[in-house]
Amino acid sequence: MRYAVLGTGVVGRTLAGKLVSVGHDVVIGTRDPAATLAHTSDDPAAPSYADWQAAHPEVGLAAFARAAEGAEVLVNATGGRASLLALATVDPAHLEGKVLIDIANPLDFSRGFPPGLDPVDSDSLGEQIQRAHPGLRVVKTLNTMQCAVMVDPGRVAGEHHVFVSGDDAEAKKEVRELLYSFGWPQDAVLDLGGIETARGTEMLLPIWLRLMGSLGHAEFNFHIQGAGAAGGGGEGH
Repeated sequence: MRYAVLGTGVVGRTLAGKLVSVGHDVVIGTRDPAATLAHTSDDPAAPSYADWQAAHPEVGLAAFARAAEGAEVLVNATGGRASLLALATVDPAHLEGKVLIDIANPLDFSRGFPPGLDPVDSDSLGEQIQRAHPGLRVVKTLNTMQCAVMVDPGRVAGEHHVFVSGDDAEAKKEVRELLYSFGWPQDAVLDLGGIETARGTEMLLPIWLRLMGSLGHAEFNFHIQGAGAAGGGGEGH
């Protein structure tokens, strides 16, 4: 399968690396490929994209529009508030009928840290993307945990869950299969229903941030006691 991961940050890179490892072809999308490659970093914990690319030569890099054009599935790993701008650069014909896996949160840093959310409560980023691009089949998932846990759920001991929201049953089935390939057990995948349920998962971010501050690390996740196996196979909408 050909994937376009939109976003060059640590989340996008982590997802791209995992997708390649399970057998997919991957291109990362960015606003300006030359600028992305020219950007330098003095932080050893967050190497420059060029350094990361040198270690992952199998992953391509292209402008958002070109990356999306050649992909069968899109992954939105942008900074959240940039998601609609990134997708607006793509010819709608190159989005029609494709699955978009939205793992972003609409972070609002206008009041500093920790960030809030915009939109929140009565709307969600997942819904905004679906309204702006009705030809896409948007599935919200993986946005309630650190990216290392997204692609390696075994990093967190015991049972824990990943949520799925979306209006297209077949698209959600495809996304669940991808999650299984990442190592998520079937009964750990909880289908919440339509894309409007993304409001709830996006609103988990504030408590996630405070848990990270309290615990002093990010390798944790949410476990829904009593969820059972029923949530893993539900088709939802």
